[in-house]
Parts: sequence; C-alpha cells; structure tokens
Amino acid sequence: MAAPFSSTSTVGSIFRPNPNPPKSFLSPSDSFQKGFDCVKCRSTDVNVYSWSSAANYARLRHGASKLSGKPFVVLRKRAGVLRCATIEEIEAEKSSIEKDAKARMEKTIETVRTNFNSIRTGRANPAILDKVEVEYYGTPVSLKSIAQISTPDSSSLLVQPYDKSSLKAIEKAIVNSDLGMTPNNDGEVIRLSLPQLTTERRKELSKVVAKQAEEGKVAVRNIRRDALKAYEKLEKEKKLSEDNVKDLSSDLQKLTDEYMKKIDSIFKQKEKELLTV
Repeated sequence: MAAPFSSTSTVGSIFRPNPNPPKSFLSPSDSFQKGFDCVKCRSTDVNVYSWSSAANYARLRHGASKLSGKPFVVLRKRAGVLRCATIEEIEAEKSSIEKDAKARMEKTIETVRTNFNSIRTGRANPAILDKVEVEYYGTPVSLKSIAQISTPDSSSLLVQPYDKSSLKAIEKAIVNSDLGMTPNNDGEVIRLSLPQLTTERRKELSKVVAKQAEEGKVAVRNIRRDALKAYEKLEKEKKLSEDNVKDLSSDLQKLTDEYMKKIDSIFKQKEKELLTV
C-alpha cells in the first residue's frame, strides 16, 4: 500500500540511511531535509535503517515499524508528500504490459489468417467473400452478415441473401471487388463460379500474400516497440531498474520472434496452396 508522508519532523527521526548507498538506489531529496512524519500511522519511531534492493527493485528495508509489513518503492514527492508503491503494484503493471503485448500479437496473427483466407486458391471457400462489403440501405456492411454463403461444389459459391431486395447491391459489390469473379443473379440467389487460376495469376496472388505477411510482421514489431516504451516509462518512474528493463526486453524479443515464426509458417502454407496446380 502507498505510505504518504508529510514534512513536520527531522529526517533523523525517521531514516538512518546507509552512509554509502549504491548510486542506483534512491535517497531522500533535499526538499525533505526538514523531515517528515508517517502520515499513515502518525508515528515517529519508525526504524527504517537502510536502503536495499530485492529482485533488482529499489526498496526500503525497515525494522521495528508501524508501517505496513509490505516492501514499498518511492515513486515521487508532491507538496511535501512522499508517495510509494508496493512491489505487488509494480508487478501488476509489468504483468499488464506483457499480457497486452501478447494479446495484440495474437490478434495480429488472426488478422493475417483472415486476410489469407480471403485470397482464393482455386478451391471454393466462403472465406473468399469475407472482405466484400455491401452498401445496404446506405450503410456498408459485410456480405456474410446479410447473406448465407455456401459451397455446392469445389468450384462454385452460392450466395443467398436474407433480404432479396439486397441482391442488386450484393452483385455490384462482388463485381467491384478484386476477386475476379462474375456473379450470376437469378433473382433468388447469386452463383459464383471460380475459374481456374492461371500460372501468372497465382504468382500475382503470391506477391499479395507476401505483402500481407510483411504487414503482419510490421504490426508485431510495433507492438514490441510500444511495450518497450511502457517498460522505459516504469524505469523513469523508478519502478524498474535498468537491469529489469534489459531482462524484460530480452523476454519481449523472444515473444516477438515466436510470433514472427508463426507468420512465416502460415505464409509458407498459403504460398504452397497458391503455387500448387
């Protein structure tokens, strides 16, 4: 828990600092030379006798104290108040950064997969139409949200709208897409026949897939950058030591490399599907 202090008594009544504290550890600032009492318990017999370190965190070690038994870290002073954070609070912040980075990387993988699925490989797959948007009553919506898409056979798709009045809009959206397919509208449903991919078209699609894979890698790198900035912010706030940040950066790089390999794996699989006749 945070332990606020106010400036009313002498520093000597509270702290007996190590005469030669390590440079990396915190020390009372000049602004506190007038001293301060423990606001939490209004006691001046707190026997905090040295600065110490645990798990590379700067912390205060105390003996006979009426403060909380939990170790705490000095964060900042404000209007004569010394604000502190417990090791548990710091661990929670660190854990939150790690979880956020991993969740965002996982979402990036799913986005890459979705993009790959929208590129046809010669076999009918409803996912081919995932990125098609239809102007429905003045609002762009995904095709799959207003129609049922099925595969009667391996070379055709059947689009059955829930609202038949949207047939024209669906037909127009498919024509304007980059799928290279001509819809057949019979007034009830839309049928799509998938022509065989030429070698040239397969190579073009392979380049598209490669570009999407690289975009996924860039997204993962950006997530890593954001997490590093968050760690560096904790270091500036004296919540993490320089060694902590180095260790966390190393772990973050391993996580980044792991997701880079996942993108490479699904890219190679998709490329194989495209180039295999």
